[in-house]
Amino acid sequence: MKKFKLALALILCCTLALSTSLFVGCGEKDYNKIALNEVTHSIFYAPLYAAINLGYFEDEGLEVTLTNGGGSNVSMTALISGSADIILAGPETVVYTNQEGITDQPQVFGQLTQTDGSFIVSKVSDGDFDITDLIGEEIIGGRAGGLPAMTLQYAIETAGLEIGTGENQVNLNTNVDFNSIASAFENSNANYCTLFEPNATNLVAAHPEYEIVAAVADLVDTTIPYTCFIAKQSYLNDHSDVAEKFLRAVKNAYNYLKDCYQQNRLEDAAKALIDSFDGMTLADLEIAVEAYYRIEAFSPSMIMSEASFDILLEITQNAGMLNGNTNYAEVVNTEIATRLAA
Repeated sequence: MKKFKLALALILCCTLALSTSLFVGCGEKDYNKIALNEVTHSIFYAPLYAAINLGYFEDEGLEVTLTNGGGSNVSMTALISGSADIILAGPETVVYTNQEGITDQPQVFGQLTQTDGSFIVSKVSDGDFDITDLIGEEIIGGRAGGLPAMTLQYAIETAGLEIGTGENQVNLNTNVDFNSIASAFENSNANYCTLFEPNATNLVAAHPEYEIVAAVADLVDTTIPYTCFIAKQSYLNDHSDVAEKFLRAVKNAYNYLKDCYQQNRLEDAAKALIDSFDGMTLADLEIAVEAYYRIEAFSPSMIMSEASFDILLEITQNAGMLNGNTNYAEVVNTEIATRLAA
């Protein structure tokens, strides 16, 4: 969390210095043109890419430009600095900014995923994985303070296992940046790591001796508000109509992919995604889509409930990343998603 604090402090200073000069000579901003920053690029966010590729954003009169943050802290920095209008990131970041006292509080206004979307990759699997196989082993779980690492820690500890470097403990490595996990795993002595799709499938394709052995979601017996759409409070107050059109496009894409899954039309789902995943085949995408729908990865209503927010706080508290209470109403805006559900 210290790195997150430093990043926020730097961005706030830069934003203050540049806020006046940034728009000198510029025309009025077109809010139907949305700069969207995603925490990473993954099939875990399939409805977003389907909305882009199927033209659902265009149907709403929106033009979305997508960039990759490579981590929730980087994406949140983009939002606070003004280089992104909306971000897709872990909701833990709004908790951190709330505790830092950000003036224009970032708020969750739509929940995309409701469980962990990472998969455990093993170098030593015998095909019958159990979480106790991690005892005495190192598993690369991502960046400390990020939701993937915190959820994995939660799964390990609620299973009654201890985290540490001892013989009977699980060595959870949280010193690797999100986008560097695959390469770090290849070049380390660790026998396990967690990756999202398509990275897990791509890594196994490059190393046939590796195996995807479990979904982290299967190790956590609860739903989690895992990845959400976040914007500044001022943006949601002033441009609620744009945010609603944005969520409607994503929800229409969710419904399309759900129909494909339920009607066994996975190839159609893959075709809706393939333009967003260079190098992947339709067959690869079908497998990934099926896996994410099997674990019920996507939130049907896109509304983050207070009960699920409390689970997020529990996971964050368990990882030692909270230093106080956070008010649900300050960091979650349910009005827009609720209008879509009506």
